Amino acid sequence: MSDGGRLQFRLEARASGSQARAARFRTLHNEVLTPLFMPVATLATVRAQRFDVLFEAGSQILLANTYHLNERPGVEVFDRFGGIHDFMKWPRSVLTDSGGFQIFSLPKQRQMTEAGARFRSQIDGKEIFLSPETSIAIQRSINSDIMMVLDQCIDSTSPKEEAVAAMELTHRWAKRSFEARGDSPQSLFGIVQGACYDDLRVASAQAISEIPFDGYAIGGLAVGEGRDERERVTALTTPYLREDRPRYLMGVGTPIDLLEAVHRGVDMFDCILPTAFAQHGVCFTYRGRLILKRGVYKFQKGPLDPECPCPTCKTYDRAFIHHLLKAKEIMGWQLLGTHNLYFYHRLMSRMRQAILNDTFLKLYHELRPILPADDLDNPVERPKPKPVDSTPRELPKLGDYEIIESHKKTHFSIKQISSGEIMHAASDPIVEAFNLYVDQPRIIEKLKNRSLTIWDVGMGAATNAMALVRAIDETLKQRPLHRVRIVSFECDLDSMKLAAKNAELFPYLKHPVPHQLLKNGSVSNDRLDWTLHHGDFLELFADALMPDIIWYDPFSLKVDLPLWGVDVLTRIREKLGEHRAELYTYTSSNRVRSRLMMAGFHVAKGIATPPKNATTRASTKPFPAGEGLDLAWFEQWKRGDTFVPEWENPIRACISGSRQLP
Repeated sequence: MSDGGRLQFRLEARASGSQARAARFRTLHNEVLTPLFMPVATLATVRAQRFDVLFEAGSQILLANTYHLNERPGVEVFDRFGGIHDFMKWPRSVLTDSGGFQIFSLPKQRQMTEAGARFRSQIDGKEIFLSPETSIAIQRSINSDIMMVLDQCIDSTSPKEEAVAAMELTHRWAKRSFEARGDSPQSLFGIVQGACYDDLRVASAQAISEIPFDGYAIGGLAVGEGRDERERVTALTTPYLREDRPRYLMGVGTPIDLLEAVHRGVDMFDCILPTAFAQHGVCFTYRGRLILKRGVYKFQKGPLDPECPCPTCKTYDRAFIHHLLKAKEIMGWQLLGTHNLYFYHRLMSRMRQAILNDTFLKLYHELRPILPADDLDNPVERPKPKPVDSTPRELPKLGDYEIIESHKKTHFSIKQISSGEIMHAASDPIVEAFNLYVDQPRIIEKLKNRSLTIWDVGMGAATNAMALVRAIDETLKQRPLHRVRIVSFECDLDSMKLAAKNAELFPYLKHPVPHQLLKNGSVSNDRLDWTLHHGDFLELFADALMPDIIWYDPFSLKVDLPLWGVDVLTRIREKLGEHRAELYTYTSSNRVRSRLMMAGFHVAKGIATPPKNATTRASTKPFPAGEGLDLAWFEQWKRGDTFVPEWENPIRACISGSRQLP
């Protein structure tokens, strides 16, 4: 029978029909009940929240950051105060992250070696070296209750070879961190890595569990993957972690994320979202999320949540908080932050009680549709469409292009007069561009973790690029992103000029960036570098920056036949070499798919964009099992009129996995 380690961990109950569990453990400062949420106090403070409020809300552990605290105020201060508790005057527990995620967030500014990471201070530019040993030494000076080992965090969608290398380095660093703790009474957690590869996650969980840590964390998630993938990896990992130790899912998340992860056997969480969402006027209730900036709250009396005991709900009306937010007064998001933290702690307490009562599964199904919903009592009302003027009107033209209105009169598109080809013919151009070229490649998720270079082949009226620019603008209201470089190729700028001159018909162009691009040929700001290559793509792409993502959006085979040829696609593939790159295109043509494969790309089915029931995506690296085109597609292609006999054996060999095309 295990003694529960230094934390004296004791499992109290497991939920029927679920992996959810309730437990308790004791740190150097207090007893902790699980499942629990840890507010993030990165710099020894939770943004705009007083410690007495955090205490009353039910915060059991605060999470502080080793990297940032080493930068400011520095270990000398903690040595003088005997640790962070006296420095903050916080009587309960503190967990310190090791700094691994912050190293990951500085990809251009750090050098990774077996010994550790070397990078520059974000404050004074001084060189810093962080190793497993120095990370533990800093955490010992901070004197937190729970320390984390130093790990190598990478994008969860990274190539497998990178994931293997990072995982194995994390394992070696975990052993060094464990040895570096020495005789400190502080607890120490190990971290599981392995990106989103099932076999790596299992191997990492088993390897880390062999080291007698006081708890085990699931790291490397919420860094690029979608929610479904995160839940799948979490469910896969928890059974391989020791039952007699706490399980901690790092950096997660929204209330629905917490519910799903508790259901999958996780005990501990941290995230900045309660206070970060508050800054944008969002609060959580059991009637869905309230966005207090909405005009519907301007005259509303009563609390955010009538059942909430927080000081905000006891004292203030919705109308007052709405006013504070509209006036951009800090007190507004301070009050919302307090409410959100109370909500998170009450949610964890409610789940704990349900586990103890063995009613968790019922609660899970009750809360699952509510937690991600928007205000159920004041639903968002979409404005009614304005009456459409049926009087025919002459729409502008320029060169070989003209503006046309959709049959349903819902949007405008650009048409090439000579060919009859229409850009984004069936759907609202900006919606189709976002779905196909921004959302499908998960560009925003990737930009949260690293910079990207994108080739925009066939810029047209800049719809694809502006779909991304708009998505970046919205995301930056909530969190920072890495820079994106867009390299646009276009041989005829008349379509872009026509749309830009008539921006009232193309609202996405009511933005300074595309007009600067037309004027100067490039745009550079704090989040974007956008360059226009005006001319023949075939003559220009060889010297362009190496792309991570390619939007391959020239006109169809009827108009731009050379760009769809095997020779051009092969030249692109040779340019990419061993670099990991993804290509997305609107077509689902078997002719194009077979040519991509003959050029050396791995090919898979893309999302539907009505009226097409599929598009195409390609990659320089193999797709996960089950995603790429298979023998069923091969047989369909073989029976079709695009079949090329001399390609049969190479493509069959590629699809069946017996060899890779060059």
